[in-house]
Amino acid sequence: MAAYVKQLPSPTRVSIATRSLTDSRKSFYYRADERVPSASVIKLPIMIEIMERVRAGLLDLDKMHSLLDSEKTGGDGVLKTYPHQRQVSYRDMLRLMLIQSDNTATNIFINELGRDAINRRIRQLGLTKTQLNRVMMDTLAARQGRENYVTAGEMNVLLEKIYRKQVATPNLCDQMIDILKQNEDTVTIPRLLPKGTVVAHKTGTLPYVRGDAAIVYARSEGNVEPFLLSVFVEGVSQFEAERIIGDVALVCHSYFSRQ
Repeated sequence: MAAYVKQLPSPTRVSIATRSLTDSRKSFYYRADERVPSASVIKLPIMIEIMERVRAGLLDLDKMHSLLDSEKTGGDGVLKTYPHQRQVSYRDMLRLMLIQSDNTATNIFINELGRDAINRRIRQLGLTKTQLNRVMMDTLAARQGRENYVTAGEMNVLLEKIYRKQVATPNLCDQMIDILKQNEDTVTIPRLLPKGTVVAHKTGTLPYVRGDAAIVYARSEGNVEPFLLSVFVEGVSQFEAERIIGDVALVCHSYFSRQ
């Protein structure tokens, strides 16, 4: 992996964190503590705050939300095409936020949960550099420097807490992983992996960053060998960033699946 990173062209900035979930000694980190623009990967800690509210009885995922035209925003997602006052369950909005990266659903959750509450949850999870600073598609805030940030290492910490059922409840953790397995953006970490490899992940895309944070369920001699992998690429085109993430994932999968 170090050799692969070294040969990347100079404009490329890549952050990588990977570690086996069965043997913590098997790991690789490169710029893993560097803050990077999160794009939609910030939706992972938002998901955890949602599920913690569900655990506490403060949010019912089966409750209906009346979607207003004023709540709709651009970018990814289908809710922006729904008619005014369409009834949508919070469960469906959660799924859309993660599976299709729906920005309207995300902003509804940010506004209802509160940005400060989400950031408090992030700190409670032990993440010191991840920060939610704006809603989705707020280009003015981004131009003013109010960006959302994560690190590759901290996204692995968050995913491991879900995997080991250390947040919300075990059932809710299972639900989160099931949702992440349905992510429809498959041109990054899953890109080159063997057919049938299960990946629970959340991707993110902005003109200046492409990222993916995942639990990859590699297989070795019939056994599942899960590992964490978060990769963020800056400084190159989206297509090139996706190629790099796919290459990194394949190197990691090849290593962990032969252990």
